[in-house]
Amino acid sequence: MTMKKYIANITFLLLTCLVWAGCELEDPELGLPPTTEQVTFSHTYDTDNPNIVHFKSTAPGFKAVWDFGNGNTAEGTDVDGAFPLQGDYTVKLTIYTSSGSASNTKTINIAKTNPLMLDREDYNFLTGGANQLEGKTWVFSPVGPMNFGGQVANGGNNWWSQPLSEQFDCMKDDEYTFSLAGFKYVNNSKGAMWGINNGQENQCVPQPATPVASTWSLYQENGKTMLSVSNGETIAWDDNAGVYEVMELSENRLHIRKVCCNGDGVRNYVLVPKGFTPPVVQKPFKVVDINDNFDEVGNFTWSLDKALFNESFDNPAQIGINTSDKVARYTKSAGQANEFANVSIDLGYRIDLSQRHVFKLKVFMPSFNDYTTMGGAEDWAVKTLQKQVAIKLQNSLLGGNAFTTQAEVVQKVTQLDQWVELTFDFSSVSTRTDFDKIVVQIGGEGHFNPGIFYLDDFRLMP
Repeated sequence: MTMKKYIANITFLLLTCLVWAGCELEDPELGLPPTTEQVTFSHTYDTDNPNIVHFKSTAPGFKAVWDFGNGNTAEGTDVDGAFPLQGDYTVKLTIYTSSGSASNTKTINIAKTNPLMLDREDYNFLTGGANQLEGKTWVFSPVGPMNFGGQVANGGNNWWSQPLSEQFDCMKDDEYTFSLAGFKYVNNSKGAMWGINNGQENQCVPQPATPVASTWSLYQENGKTMLSVSNGETIAWDDNAGVYEVMELSENRLHIRKVCCNGDGVRNYVLVPKGFTPPVVQKPFKVVDINDNFDEVGNFTWSLDKALFNESFDNPAQIGINTSDKVARYTKSAGQANEFANVSIDLGYRIDLSQRHVFKLKVFMPSFNDYTTMGGAEDWAVKTLQKQVAIKLQNSLLGGNAFTTQAEVVQKVTQLDQWVELTFDFSSVSTRTDFDKIVVQIGGEGHFNPGIFYLDDFRLMP
C-alpha cells in the first residue's frame, strides 16, 4: 500500500467514527477524571512545635489546594498548617488534573494549645489578647462613616456613608465580642439586627434571646485579609453569610467590607471598642485653586449621586461665550429615586473662603427639556423641572445631615439654547471653616422630572 493510500484510509476511518459514532477514540493526554481514592496525602508534626503540621500531597495532578479546617488555606504539593488550638481538624486536599478534580479529607489531632502562637498583633487587636480572655467587645463607630450599598467601582464611597445616629434603631445597640479563648464569637444584637426579613431588605430582624455559639477566624485569601464567623452568624447585616474583607484592624478601629447586592454593591462597616470615643480629626484648612474646563483634566474629582455625568462631551453649541470643544453633560433621570440627583466634589480639606468666595460656571439649558409639566414631587417641592443651578457648600462629617448646615446659592436661568455664565457669591459665609464638600445641582430637587443640561468652566475665582 502506498503512503498516499494509507493516509486516505486513516482519514476515512476517522471520518466514519465522527459521523456514525461507531468507534471510540481515546486521548491519552486527557485520561480519566481523578477519583477520591487517588487523593492521598501524608502529614507529620514539626519536631520543635507539634502545633505546626507538615502536609505532603502524594496524589497526581498539576495543582493541590488545601483547606486546613481552621479557616486557613494553602496551595502546593508541600505545605505547612498552623494549629494553635487543641482539637481535631478536618483537613481537605483537592487535586486538579487535566481531566478534572477530586477531594479527600483526613482528621488530624492537635494535642495541646500553644499560647505562644496566639500572641499575634491582629489577634490581640481583635480580642484583647491573652490578658483579656473574656474577649473584646466592638460596637459601631458613632462617627462612621459606614456604608450600605455603594458601588463596587468606588468602594462604596457615596451618599450612603452616614454616622450611626442616622441608622436603624436596631443597629445602634449591637455589640460583637471576639475572644481568644476558643476563638469564641458572640453576636449580642439585643433582640434585633438590621437585614432581610421575610424577603424584605432594610428591616429589623428578630434575633434569638440567647446568642448562637460561634467562632471567628482571621485568614489570608487571594492576598486579602479575611474575617469570618461561623454557624450562620454575621456582623451588622443579617444575611447568614458572615465573611468579610478586613480593610483596617488596629487597637481602636475595625473596618470590614463585603460585596453585596448581587455583586453590584459594597457594604462597609466601621467598629470601635465598646466605651471608646473616636476622636474627630479635622481636615486641613486651605486656600486652593478649584477649576475644571472639561477640555483638560480638572484639579479635583467629581462624585456622582444619581446624576449621570459625562465629563468629556462634545460641545452641543460652540457659540457665544463658549466655543470650547468639550463640556460636561449633566442628566437628571426621571423617577423618585433621582429626585435629589447631583454631582459633588469631596475636597479632602476645609476650604478657606476668607479671600476667595465666588464660584462661576457656564451652563447651557436646552429648550427640548419639559419645564412646564407638573410631575410627581414631594409636598414641599416645586413640581416642575427648574431652570436653575444650585451650588451648596457642606460639612461632610455630618453625613446625611450635611444639608442641615449647608450654605446654598441658587441662580435662575432665563435664556435657553445658549451658553450663559452664572456667579455664586458665598461672601455671607466667608468666615465659616467647616466646608469640605461642594455640591452642584441642576434642575431643582424634590421632583421626579427628567432633564438634560450642559456645564463648562467651573471655577473658584481668584
